[in-house]
Amino acid sequence: MERIVTVVPEAGLHARPASRFVQMANQYDSEITLEPVDDGKSVNARSMLAVTGLNVESGEDVRLVAEGEDAGAALDALAEVLSSPEAGDEETGE
Repeated sequence: MERIVTVVPEAGLHARPASRFVQMANQYDSEITLEPVDDGKSVNARSMLAVTGLNVESGEDVRLVAEGEDAGAALDALAEVLSSPEAGDEETGE
């Protein structure tokens, strides 16, 4: 299964958003990879170093690929992380 998602957090996939993404990926048994749509360099979504090393910026499209029994749930959860403003930003705005 795969899904294309636009990265929403202002910081892109760096620091806190990357940490949230990797923590979420590690909650699933499926094999999960992440790659920028225009680059094609696929990395393990469970690796903080690999994810931040992609240098994905806000507004970029990424491809999530998951294989395993919980692939659908994993893609849903990871797409939600990437599609939401960074945790904390929305709280300070209210």
